[in-house]
Amino acid sequence: MLDREDILRRIIELEVEHRDLDAVIDVMTHDLRREELQLRRLKKRKLQLKDHITLLRMQLIPDIPA
Repeated sequence: MLDREDILRRIIELEVEHRDLDAVIDVMTHDLRREELQLRRLKKRKLQLKDHITLLRMQLIPDIPA
C-alpha cells in the first residue's frame, strides 16, 4: 500500500498532466483543422485522470468507524 507521501506526490503528478491536457484540448478546440478522434481521446484521458485523482484523495481520508 502507498504511504501518504507517495499518494500526495502521485496526485500532484496527475494534476499536472490533467492541466496539460486541459491546455492541449483548449488549443485543439479552437483549431479548425482539429482531429475529432484525437480530441475525444484526450478528453477521455482527462476524465480518467480526474477519476484517478479522486480515488487517491479518498485514500487520504481516514476511515471513520460507524
